[in-house]
Amino acid sequence: MTTMAQETPVRAPQQAPRTREAEIRRHELAAFLRHRREHIAPEQVGLPHGRRRRTPGLRREEVAHLAAVGVTWYTWLEQARDIQVSVQVLDALARTLLLDPSERAHLFQLAGATDPTPATVCPSVTPALRAILEQMEPIPACLQNNRYDILAYNRTYSLLLCDLDVVPPEDRNCMILSYTHEEWRSSIVHLEETTRLMAARFRAAMAGHLAEPAWKMLLKRLRAESPDFCEAWERHEVVGTRTKRKEFRNAHVGRITVDHTDLWLSPEEGPRMVTYVPADEESRERLEKLHAIALAR
Repeated sequence: MTTMAQETPVRAPQQAPRTREAEIRRHELAAFLRHRREHIAPEQVGLPHGRRRRTPGLRREEVAHLAAVGVTWYTWLEQARDIQVSVQVLDALARTLLLDPSERAHLFQLAGATDPTPATVCPSVTPALRAILEQMEPIPACLQNNRYDILAYNRTYSLLLCDLDVVPPEDRNCMILSYTHEEWRSSIVHLEETTRLMAARFRAAMAGHLAEPAWKMLLKRLRAESPDFCEAWERHEVVGTRTKRKEFRNAHVGRITVDHTDLWLSPEEGPRMVTYVPADEESRERLEKLHAIALAR
């Protein structure tokens, strides 16, 4: 007699969902890279077309050379092999393949990596949010992510601590500005207390992003460029977000006292609108004057 155990077929072990997802991502990434490579003319990247060129677009070795990576390694990448890809290499490939902001974001998403360069155009900054920023004038307001990158701001905010319009987009980060930008720092009345508190808030926020390249690169830059940050960081202080009264020494209208409030735009502590409401009538009048100065520029 055949037993039930003998009649039951043995099933092959199922592939783990995460492993399967990673495999799908690798194949999508490989296809995306091939498509972009085949649709770039050599002349677009400064290479001669040549008479014997049979490959549409660029050759693999040309992409590898332009991105300063190994030909074999890049070939494996287009073959969807299971290899590690750093954010630096992804950045080089994005530049070599002339990716626009949407394509660049897609590349990093397929690779399962976080773009370390703050985008000058952020998908989360909708026209409606920009309109809200404008409607809040003369109250200074901006949009930030949880890494303190300044994603958008209104005119009054642009002149509150420095001329933010002339600051390169990659430097528009409150941590970078508060620790390395002299004009920004000179506008903060209680600088030492403020920067120490910011370091503590940054440490608390980073706890959920310890392995993310963008956070690690920001921390590395702060450590390299600011001894004050290194000192504050070594305190291992942690503090959560909270409303706080602040005082600024504005170059155009003088001293301003405001109440800082974070308005969260999602359930998680991610994007937020930061507002500075005047704490007294004199500050309100000075913010109105600052707004008028910003409009006249």
